[in-house]
Amino acid sequence: MSKVVIVRHGVTEWSTRFTGWTDIDILDEGKKSTYEYGLALKKLGYTFDIAFTSYLKRAIRTLWTVLDAMDLMWIPVVKSWKLNERHYGILQGLNKAETVAKYGEEQVKLWRRSYNTPPPLLDINDPRNPSKDPRYSSVLTSELPLGECLKNTYERTIPYWKTKIEPLLQNGKNILLSAHHNSLRSIIKYLDNISDQNIVNVNIPYCIPLVYEFDLQGKPIKHFYLATDEEVKRVIESIKNQTK
Repeated sequence: MSKVVIVRHGVTEWSTRFTGWTDIDILDEGKKSTYEYGLALKKLGYTFDIAFTSYLKRAIRTLWTVLDAMDLMWIPVVKSWKLNERHYGILQGLNKAETVAKYGEEQVKLWRRSYNTPPPLLDINDPRNPSKDPRYSSVLTSELPLGECLKNTYERTIPYWKTKIEPLLQNGKNILLSAHHNSLRSIIKYLDNISDQNIVNVNIPYCIPLVYEFDLQGKPIKHFYLATDEEVKRVIESIKNQTK
């Protein structure tokens, strides 16, 4: 039986802004919580053969922190932009309250929480266009988003999961995956066969490891958080209307 432990990055200073692909680091409180959960994983006997993360430092830092706590910084780490957070288009970097005041609560809620309605896209000359970022220089410009809904995020994340991660699970490997709310919601949607309508109600807490166990065919058997239901609920409630 193989395992994937999923960790959403720690809290950042941009809880009041749309972050998306903006490369914001985690706060000290996020590092502290992540390290504590890493120690818990080690105490419970978890170990990993390989780790995956995105190109964004908040997910990378979270991964490093867990591996440091577990004394596993020597294992292979694979980074992919396809595990990045959802790209928020023109909303990226904007204050959420000010955006609601400008566009209206219902419109902003539709952009944030619907499955298939993206926010307005960036202009190709916008400095936030990822094609202007050197970390994506090896990626075809046509593949890089100028704005995404959750459906778009799913369509880039799940093919990556199927080709890069599922074969490792079928070979009995244990995997640590540090990423973002919407890339992880895409993976959870796929693993748990959640409908387009119901995935909009799924939220993932910062830092708390989510364990998936798989059979020899790479199919999920069960999953659970390494925290009490009350702790998971408390963290989710505190972030439900904040960072994505």
